[in-house]
Amino acid sequence: MSKSSLSYVHPSPTSPWGTYLSQVDRVIPYLGHLARWSETLKRPKRALIVDVPIEMDNGTIAHYEGYRVQHNMSRGPGKGGVRFHPDVTLEEVMALSAWMTVKCAAVNLPYGGAKGGIRVDPKKLSRNELEKVTRRYTSEIGLIIGPHSDIPAPDVNTNGQIMAWMMDTYSMNTGATATGVVTGKPIHLGGSLGRVKATGRGVFVTGREAARRMGLDLRGARVAVQGFGNVGSVAAELFAEAGAKVVAVQDHTGTLVNDKGFDMPALMAFSKDQGGIMGFKDGEQIDNDAFWDVKCDILIPAALEGQITAERARKISARLVLEGANGPTVPEADDILAERGVLVVPDVICNAGGVTVSYFEWVQDFSSFFWTEDEINQRLDRIMVGAFDHIWAKGEQHKISLRTATYAVACERILIAREERGLYP
Repeated sequence: MSKSSLSYVHPSPTSPWGTYLSQVDRVIPYLGHLARWSETLKRPKRALIVDVPIEMDNGTIAHYEGYRVQHNMSRGPGKGGVRFHPDVTLEEVMALSAWMTVKCAAVNLPYGGAKGGIRVDPKKLSRNELEKVTRRYTSEIGLIIGPHSDIPAPDVNTNGQIMAWMMDTYSMNTGATATGVVTGKPIHLGGSLGRVKATGRGVFVTGREAARRMGLDLRGARVAVQGFGNVGSVAAELFAEAGAKVVAVQDHTGTLVNDKGFDMPALMAFSKDQGGIMGFKDGEQIDNDAFWDVKCDILIPAALEGQITAERARKISARLVLEGANGPTVPEADDILAERGVLVVPDVICNAGGVTVSYFEWVQDFSSFFWTEDEINQRLDRIMVGAFDHIWAKGEQHKISLRTATYAVACERILIAREERGLYP
């Protein structure tokens, strides 16, 4: 049985899809009459599995398995990234697409949720092979994506160049340049200013709002960051600019600590140049597991799913957890953190800055009129703060966690759209 053949009916409780289903179950009591539609949230609308064959540089033929899942499109076209990773599975992509549905509704964007991926290690491919994989995958999923139906974007191990190849492939196959088929493109191909830093900026904005409400002064606050890509590094940089001290950083190369706080511009420049943080002179290396023992006020998991387990949740010293990654906290760990009085700002609002600026890019592509970076950041801040205010009020009203409050707000919007559209035929 392949890794992609997992059932979505009875998944493991700690798997990404199992985690998502548990989150949906917790919100059903707050949906009122809309609860009759709740099964809609537990079943992806469409899941496509494709074979991606390419000729390698050495003349051999390689096959990779690709996916595109459209979870729910009641509120608009599908929206969600494409990741290239050797551990990608259909179940993981299903969960990520579902989280996108909730995320888009939480910030009230006119999108549904989708996600894509290829089970491949892009680091083992030449640039030529990477382009072939991208173009073949785009051609295979071309029958369900489009500017008005499903708009991919960058995710783990994908970037603006990958999006440029996807946009070009789709455009060649349809006979007209379609810049709006993907977001996260290079600026000169219809990309938006501010897009690269948008997710990390959203983490900072929601973190700032949460800290203010709980009486946590960012000046001097100790911050630990897991994952130092676009999300973690940008969030860390913005917290440092606000007066916080980034005292621990972990990425795929290892874990560094600095009790006085890292020089963020220097660390970011080093990581970009060296491909990781290890070797940075102003940090002490510790075991990766010891990262969870570091004394901090704010913890930002910005790597992959399932990182905060029950065991790790018992160790965490932070008062505030900001989920920069998708699905970093398993449900049991969520309960433990709640019992310990740790406030968790969930992924579906915390890291929604990326899809929000992707929406700005999509709108700009249709109008062929582009905003300045200051305008982008102001609009992002306004949307994120408004969404957070609404979710915080929902949590206070029902005395529920921010995660359940976010799901309550988002699922109500999704299911109202489903109910008002009705069932066809």
